[in-house]
Amino acid sequence: MEQLFKALADPTRLLLLDRLRERNGQTLRELCEHLAMARQSATQHLDILVRVNLVTVVRRGRERLHYLNPAPIHEIEERWISAFDRPRLGALSAIKRQAEREAMTSVPTYVYVTYIQAGAEQVWRALTDADLTARFWGHANVSDWQPGSSWEHRRVDGSGIADAAGTVITAQPPTRLVITFGDSAPADREPSVVTFLIEPYQDIVRLTVTHERLATMDDYRDISGGWPAVLSNLKSLLETGAELPQAPWEMSGA
Repeated sequence: MEQLFKALADPTRLLLLDRLRERNGQTLRELCEHLAMARQSATQHLDILVRVNLVTVVRRGRERLHYLNPAPIHEIEERWISAFDRPRLGALSAIKRQAEREAMTSVPTYVYVTYIQAGAEQVWRALTDADLTARFWGHANVSDWQPGSSWEHRRVDGSGIADAAGTVITAQPPTRLVITFGDSAPADREPSVVTFLIEPYQDIVRLTVTHERLATMDDYRDISGGWPAVLSNLKSLLETGAELPQAPWEMSGA
């Protein structure tokens, strides 16, 4: 946490974060276009932001795209803000969100990164096994997980109702899974796309979740609260053998 605050204390790094907040997923060249510094200096600042997990890098072919990672800010909020003045801050945030909604013309891509003490095969199984997803997600993700197959996000109350559905685009166990999310959307609206990237390193994995093609800022806000909760529960299950004692996604309404 100390390194995180040191990273945030530098005005150049704050400027880089602001640039990514304005338009997520930029290359180094794009980030450097309006900076009065050499590319090498900008790279050093970005490396610091990557080390404290405020920025994550996603490779697309030969390009390295930089995305804001909300996980560390989420931890700060949970530790120092949520327990104290949530109602007043919530009201101020609502005003800010309304102003942003009126000004924003496009919906950014959402990227979340977490580190889990588990093997890549364990994380893959947790994401694709219906019984395990029912434990940490509260819904069972049901599919044969073959490219082109459908999948359903089914309730666990025995009703068999699917609250979301999609299509498997890519399945490369145990490292990469790409699905559409929301094939039940209206015909004039393309489903969003979720990519799970599992990168093993010794005894841990780096799990990057990228959610693209979100239709509205309301969708973006919904998944910004949902993914951290779901992935925190996944991390707890794999590292301790048990889910969190309370459903973490309920905290947003507390």
